[in-house]
Amino acid sequence: MDNSSDYRSEDSRSVMQSCSSTVCVLILLTTTLTTDSESAVHSVKVNLHDSATLSCSERCSGLVRWTVYHKPTDVLAECDQTSCRSVKEGYQMIHDEYLKGNLSLTITDADFSKRGWYTCWCDNKDVCDVNLQIEPLNTPVQIKPGESLVLKLDILDPVKVIYNSTDAAGPSSGQICTVDGRSTQCKPEYKQKMALFSALELRGTTPSDSGDYIIMDIRNEEVIHIYTVTIKDDQPCPCRDQRAVVPAWMFALTMVALVIVCLVSVVRSLRKRRETERH
Repeated sequence: MDNSSDYRSEDSRSVMQSCSSTVCVLILLTTTLTTDSESAVHSVKVNLHDSATLSCSERCSGLVRWTVYHKPTDVLAECDQTSCRSVKEGYQMIHDEYLKGNLSLTITDADFSKRGWYTCWCDNKDVCDVNLQIEPLNTPVQIKPGESLVLKLDILDPVKVIYNSTDAAGPSSGQICTVDGRSTQCKPEYKQKMALFSALELRGTTPSDSGDYIIMDIRNEEVIHIYTVTIKDDQPCPCRDQRAVVPAWMFALTMVALVIVCLVSVVRSLRKRRETERH
């Protein structure tokens, strides 16, 4: 028996197994991509307390429900062929739009607690996934040396504080603290200066502490609040012209006094002239 034919048979089986594996991988990838493409995924970013529209354009003749992502039982609003209902306050759908294939959800007051992913279901089928984000707050702060800098955290989720110095002589930039609930961890140079109440407080500030303080959501790597801080003494320069300003009432009183003095002088002068003429 020819051994070379056995070797060729084994090689053929090996190649076929390899090809089969490759086909399996391709089939798996194709299935995954097809599954993922069944639902539309996008993000919406709005200003704090503005209304937000989570768009979803799909034809659905059955029940449409919006829920918090991967919580099908946490229904916010829903529509069917007869009407729409707001299950939770602040979330609504429009029935006329639903009939046209516009399944969008409106959030009337978008605050930080409403950030995150939402899912639109058509008869228990995921048709849209939308991520709601809030534009970072920007707060300019100007304080005097020695005063405390108060940084509101705005959310209950774990956050980190990133500092970007604007003073060449200031501390190095980078992450300075993390806050998780009532627990705070800060760099050694900030441990004694930083205190946590309902906000983060930096005590005993100096001009070198000027810069940007960025509050960032750790889980989502999302900027929540940017404080642009300037620390300087606003005392006026001693060399500035400090001319006294005379109040209006004092000026008027002085003018009246001058008029009276002039009248008295005139009267006395007339009396002396008359006495001289008599003699």
